[in-house]
Amino acid sequence: MRHRSLTALALAAAVAVSTAGCTVERHWGGSSRTGSGKAKVGLVTKTDTNPYFVELRSAAAAAAKANGADFSALAGQFDGDNDGQVRAIENLMQQGVNTILITPSSSTGVLKAIKDARDAGILVIALDTATEPPDAVDATFATDNFAAGEQQGAYVKAALKGADPKLLMVDGTAGSSVDTQRHGGFLKGIGLKDGAPEIKGHTNANGDQSLAQQGMENLLQRTTDLNAVYTMNEPMGRGAYAALKARGLNNQLVVGSIDGGCEGVQNVKNGQFAVTVMQFPRKMAEQGVLAAVEYAKTGKKPSGFVNTGSTAITDHPMPGVPSKDTAWGLQNCWGGGK
Repeated sequence: MRHRSLTALALAAAVAVSTAGCTVERHWGGSSRTGSGKAKVGLVTKTDTNPYFVELRSAAAAAAKANGADFSALAGQFDGDNDGQVRAIENLMQQGVNTILITPSSSTGVLKAIKDARDAGILVIALDTATEPPDAVDATFATDNFAAGEQQGAYVKAALKGADPKLLMVDGTAGSSVDTQRHGGFLKGIGLKDGAPEIKGHTNANGDQSLAQQGMENLLQRTTDLNAVYTMNEPMGRGAYAALKARGLNNQLVVGSIDGGCEGVQNVKNGQFAVTVMQFPRKMAEQGVLAAVEYAKTGKKPSGFVNTGSTAITDHPMPGVPSKDTAWGLQNCWGGGK
């Protein structure tokens, strides 16, 4: 990454964040918030390695450049690094940003830091993941994760063609709002409740492909009498699929996921997933930056939840489940590999 020369104060702040495992893309000095017309945007993502957040960061950087805004990006070391995100917010405040865009690892763990930023006159917008309560930030631009889960569940139910589900669930980070919402939406879509006998097992894999593979291998030691698999995101879907294929079970199961990365769409095209539900990180990032530019110019703030949409991607459409095919998916996916 490119680094600009830093003042002594900014260098000290950068070192502090670096030791906390955050990645710094760019810094500036100054403490103005609004009125100058110059947007100074700071982005805090959950990680800087997950392709989804890489895409979100790249889109935000491009939108900032196109709109004459300064831009800086920080990230935690891993999904769930709440302390790292808190330190990143503090660092951005020291840099003099007037807007912070954040994908919170914990919907509650960053609330004090967000309040401190807002009290200092900084616009705070959540991207991808809502805070709890939602009004802890000025606005949220995100996928409706419950709806995305429901789309996956409705497709899997339809693809089973009347057969009772025999389901394994590969969840994300326990207690995170995205995990909870997608899990709950899927169960609504497939017509089940937590604890239902049709759910043969579940594992938490924290968004990680290797952990998902290990978790699925452990679940398959208990039973292989299955016909459906829920996965909270595509890396975990790939991990689950690897374990299923090793057991020769991949062709007897309806595997669903959520993300819409180019690799995930290709997984659908290749038959590894029956469906994935695409979300649109570029739209989140671009809308967040445009709101920051408006705030810097006029002081006007966005408010409430803005659903940036989700679309089921499959080459085997099911009646009653709106979807697009993988050709469309590859034209609209994120993360490269088109």
